Amino acid sequence: MFEIKEKKELGKDLCQFRVHAPYIARRRRPGQFIMLRIYEKGERFPLTVSDADPESGDIWFIAMGIGKSTKLLNSLKEGDKIRDIVGPLGKPTPVKKHGTVACVGGGVGIALIYPLVKAYREAGNRLISILGARTKELLILEEEIRSNCDELIVTTDDGSYGRKGFVTDALRDLMEREKVDFVIAVGPVPMMKAVADLTRDRGIETMVSLNPIMVDGTGMCGACRVQVGGKTLFGCVDGPEFNAHEVDFDILMKRLSAYKPMEEESLRLFLAQGEGNTRVAGGE
Repeated sequence: MFEIKEKKELGKDLCQFRVHAPYIARRRRPGQFIMLRIYEKGERFPLTVSDADPESGDIWFIAMGIGKSTKLLNSLKEGDKIRDIVGPLGKPTPVKKHGTVACVGGGVGIALIYPLVKAYREAGNRLISILGARTKELLILEEEIRSNCDELIVTTDDGSYGRKGFVTDALRDLMEREKVDFVIAVGPVPMMKAVADLTRDRGIETMVSLNPIMVDGTGMCGACRVQVGGKTLFGCVDGPEFNAHEVDFDILMKRLSAYKPMEEESLRLFLAQGEGNTRVAGGE
């Protein structure tokens, strides 16, 4: 059991958790993730480790309440316990010095951009971060990322903060303004696909972090298979990061929507049950 030491609400249905997990805190590297199971009969689902402190043994992760499991997680309070947290999983990011690196984060994908920004900055790169959200209220980790990069560009879809528009608009302007040697993009699949299309024509090496449907996170189930360079790979053990120009995003989007009707029904039943959900999750 893993006790929630701290919970911070970052926005509507958006929460940051600090949990004591010494083994994961010591071994986790940028780009890796964890699998959570809130209670014994709950589903397993992946989340990115946004930060870790090997000395205290604490890890941080951020969840956006979209489906049943993430809404259940966000309903928990400090002192409540999570049944299982397994990790670190996936391959660490192959950090090296490229020159000028653009880190593009959209929505909750910004949680993964944060450790990558720190890692690539420490490797001696010039770091320009582009963060995008639908509204100002959904923008996360702005100051943390700002303090670890050379330049920060913020966009919002509705223009409520920063530059109005999409991260791809800001990235296009950046590439016209100066030479960019490497791009990292993490966020909604359509956003990552748009970034890949934008950098492909310019021949800029681009990496994306994929979050396909996962069951065990260890390569046993095959649920997270993705098409990359014409080959079938597993997001959990071969990734989660892949060459953006080789990913078949159309197949990925189809697979992500395969269980949408069941997910919507599960969420409907969960919301209908109301306040009893937290007690079930907490093991009472």
